[in-house]
Amino acid sequence: MKTSHHLTVPPGLTSEDFLQLKSAITEFHTYDLSSAQCSSLLAQYIHAPLDVVWSVIRRFDKPQIYKHFIKSCTMEEGSTMVEGCTRDVIVISGLPAATSTERLDLLDDERHVMAFTIIGGEHRLRNYRAVTTLHEIKAEGSLPSKTIVLESYVVDVPEGNTEEDTRFFADTVVKLNLQKMASVTETIARGGGDAAAAESLRFRCSLFFQSKKSQVCELYLQLSAVEEVD
Repeated sequence: MKTSHHLTVPPGLTSEDFLQLKSAITEFHTYDLSSAQCSSLLAQYIHAPLDVVWSVIRRFDKPQIYKHFIKSCTMEEGSTMVEGCTRDVIVISGLPAATSTERLDLLDDERHVMAFTIIGGEHRLRNYRAVTTLHEIKAEGSLPSKTIVLESYVVDVPEGNTEEDTRFFADTVVKLNLQKMASVTETIARGGGDAAAAESLRFRCSLFFQSKKSQVCELYLQLSAVEEVD
């Protein structure tokens, strides 16, 4: 069964921009689904140039720059960011997950596409695959351009859980990461590279994270409840 992301406007995207990006959605964000999987597509507008956003997203070795809940990320010494390389992610304490081993499937600097698959670790997101694409929106006159980030995924539905519960949990995590990505890259675009701006960004991200951490923990616990009982 094919996904139908190209038929429905995803959360965070206008109908007008959806029509312009429909071909890209069809090309990069379409998956073959089994009956035991679910998928979703989300969007985020960022008030920063595409090259700034891409410089952050393409750092497969440092996802913690724009992703919540990551304590550290390491790659094998001497490895380079090429398709097929892997990273080992350690999740922060307080979440019912510990580690995640992830493989870089695609890194296209010309078309601004990145894809990865979770291939191991201690977590519930089995066979999770994600694709992120960037799209520039030219502004009129002297106004700065904007960037649209599209991120989609496909993942197994854990035994005993519903497709809706699984999608709701994964969507929540992706949305939080997209929001942090917007905050980080917009600060960079404004020239917030000095120490004061960096500290302000860390503080705001910390407050945002603390307000959302309990929500994600609760969702994850609900997703894990059936397996815990078994």
